[in-house]
Amino acid sequence: MSDVLPAGSLAGKVALVTGSSRGIGADTVRYFAEAGADVVINFRNKAPRAEKLATQLRELGGRALVAGADLTDPASVADMFEKVRAEYGRLDVLVLNASGGMESGMAEDYALTLNRDAQLSVLNAALPLLGEGSRVVFVTSHQAHFIRTTPTMPEYEPVARSKRAGEDALRGLIPTLEEKGIGFTVVSGDMIEGTITATLLERANPGAIAERRGSAGKLYNVSEFAAEVALAAVEPVPADNTRLVGDTSGFGGE
Repeated sequence: MSDVLPAGSLAGKVALVTGSSRGIGADTVRYFAEAGADVVINFRNKAPRAEKLATQLRELGGRALVAGADLTDPASVADMFEKVRAEYGRLDVLVLNASGGMESGMAEDYALTLNRDAQLSVLNAALPLLGEGSRVVFVTSHQAHFIRTTPTMPEYEPVARSKRAGEDALRGLIPTLEEKGIGFTVVSGDMIEGTITATLLERANPGAIAERRGSAGKLYNVSEFAAEVALAAVEPVPADNTRLVGDTSGFGGE
């Protein structure tokens, strides 16, 4: 991993990334730990992988708490933040990275439950731990961020609409967050190579990734996009609370 954030720049800070046992979340939480933060690794059902990552991050000199939680279960979320409170007493960075909806065998409303309702639940549960100067980052995709004006692949549309619903709901809390001195940034990325979502889309629509790469010119990989997410947690909040990563020329307005 490269020095995305200056060494020691997050010393004394506490950062939690949802869905951080693998992929973008794991690389994001690693960037935070490399910058000196104490971190919280959240997972739903991959405890050994989360524990392995925590062991690696502790070797960097900071603390790493592993906190499993089903984000669609408010009681489970409350238990996670109680562990954070007991271990660290506070939270300085919350990255809302976990999402889904393309999994097989889930309820029809699962995408909306996870991508909208659970995001609000997690942020509201975290608020007592977030003090002035803290930051919240919501991770989404261009396919979701621009879904109201730019169609996406049919296989992804229900997820895209649910993630946009989540983004809109979270944006509705910006005045409350600003009153508390909490910064909020949406990070929207193009299709990311190597993610589970991209793999599922490719399986449902063979050639989709190559087609998007051809029209965009470049697709970010997992670690490159995670670096943008990590930077969004420390750089000034954009005027429109939005950080766009990757090509947007094929997308209409929001």
